[in-house]
Amino acid sequence: MARTSNRNYLRKKRQLRMRNRLRGTAERPRVSIFKSINNISVQLIDDAAGKTLCSASTTSREFKGKQINGASIQAAKEIGGIFVQKIKEANIETVVFDRSGYKYHGKVKAVAETLRAAGIKL
Repeated sequence: MARTSNRNYLRKKRQLRMRNRLRGTAERPRVSIFKSINNISVQLIDDAAGKTLCSASTTSREFKGKQINGASIQAAKEIGGIFVQKIKEANIETVVFDRSGYKYHGKVKAVAETLRAAGIKL
């Protein structure tokens, strides 16, 4: 039990260090990822206004119809695809990618590659 809380504490420290450098604006908002054991969520945030512009998650209605485990890399790719549609509707082409202290590996990498493949500049 102590190992998990220590891991989360260290991730939070990394997240705060990165957040000091990364800021989202109206022209170039921040894409933030959160992953839990069972789910993945992605948000598009304008830090200047303090607002979430759009979001996608494995708990959302768009994803519920799919027969995919919410914690898999395949789910991360699917969430990335749903998120790309919402970003395109908001007419945004460039974003700042915030990995929230997670390693750029697996699910985080799958979401980033899906965004890049759709033409979003990270």
